[in-house]
Amino acid sequence: MHLSELWFLLVSILFVGFVFLEGFDFGVGMGTKFLARTEQEKRILLNTIGPVWDANEVWLITAGGAMFAAFPHWYATLFSGFYLPFVILLLALIARGVAFEFRSKVGAKQWRLAWDWSIFLGSLLPPFLLGVMFASLIKGLPIDGEMNMYADFTDIVNLYTVVGGIAFVLLSYLHGLMFIGLKTTGEIRERAHRMAQRIYVIIGVVVVLFVSLTALYTDAFRDKGTFLIPLYSAAIIAYACLYYFMYKKKEGWSFVSTGLVLALVTSSFFVALFPNVMISSIDVVNNLTVYNAASGSYSLKLMTIVAVTLLPFVLAYQVWSYYVFRKRVTDKEHLEY
Repeated sequence: MHLSELWFLLVSILFVGFVFLEGFDFGVGMGTKFLARTEQEKRILLNTIGPVWDANEVWLITAGGAMFAAFPHWYATLFSGFYLPFVILLLALIARGVAFEFRSKVGAKQWRLAWDWSIFLGSLLPPFLLGVMFASLIKGLPIDGEMNMYADFTDIVNLYTVVGGIAFVLLSYLHGLMFIGLKTTGEIRERAHRMAQRIYVIIGVVVVLFVSLTALYTDAFRDKGTFLIPLYSAAIIAYACLYYFMYKKKEGWSFVSTGLVLALVTSSFFVALFPNVMISSIDVVNNLTVYNAASGSYSLKLMTIVAVTLLPFVLAYQVWSYYVFRKRVTDKEHLEY
């Protein structure tokens, strides 16, 4: 395997890991508006993700850093072309992170209300914007021969990309509900189960609609159908299994199922892209690929050595943190957030 191909795989894994881990964080954040009814229930929900949300966001930062180092042309074209959406995404994540730390500092109702909206919007906007971005990448964007992207509003915001964004939001919310069921007790836990059962069919319809629009608006199935059809089939099987697991209240397997669906859908974007990293809607010769957008071989080799050395320690630390905070959150313990 060429090192540029290896780093495309690593960047893909980092984004998939971010969506899997931060997906339930986003879902829990949305649940503070749609599920929690009292201040105590909001604090219980926030304490389920309080110890892990910041570590989960590191996956996105690492993915951006790896893209910058391994594929500078991809990074430059993508981040300049999506400048405004990325600014909104970062501001949403910043506001959400600050809200976790500040909402419990003052007891005033308006103070907490402002931070609660920050948590909600900071949990809703990022998965929507990521879904829009991923869908735009495989649909194609106006990129010229100098690797410059000149996209107008409708190139980024259209039926296909908006449905992709909504699908990511709904899947994240469902993933969050599974995590709430796994990490809480009492009425809030039962309410999460009931909510998941009510929206199960709706989310399934939206995901199927998105896959159908992918076949209609992109060349993904024509070029990579051999890989995408099994991938989406696995996602459908996992989603079907989720219904059984929810009915039997097998919370661990339910959480794994929603996470697997998110991971498979996110993986499908990178499968559809390869060997491209960005597709030009102007001319295929303008496509950015893992070869023409990559750094030099020496840089890739050095990065690979560093990654192989340090990555096991980072993963071990995150696994350990989840193990330490594995217990359910109840209303009888100290609630920090």
